[in-house]
Amino acid sequence: MNATAIATMAPAGPQYMRALERANQVRLARAELKRRVATGEMDVAEVILGCPWEADSMAVADLLMSQRRWGQTRCRKFLSQIPMSEKKTIGSMTDRQRRTLAMMLSASSRGRAWSATPWVTDSLTTA
Repeated sequence: MNATAIATMAPAGPQYMRALERANQVRLARAELKRRVATGEMDVAEVILGCPWEADSMAVADLLMSQRRWGQTRCRKFLSQIPMSEKKTIGSMTDRQRRTLAMMLSASSRGRAWSATPWVTDSLTTA
């Protein structure tokens, strides 16, 4: 092989390195965010409403499952109430979806039913 063929097969150094650095920054920031959610320092509803840069391209299920006692089954049941895919990214959610999800999360943290409709929640808790 000549030098030109080898040069075209090798990844572009500076761009490749910048991409690796950026991916590492995002990975570390997400790990820190998940740790803060798991320890209770940060509320998931705050993250969903605020949508920090590290959570922008994160799947909503990844964020929900970073909470203590939240696994895949609980996450699926929770998201099935508002037809939302587990793979939906937090940054692509509409304002209405964000508010609904945050309301449901704060209601569930108070021990109330997970319904997105208040009249159903009130009737379930009073019965």
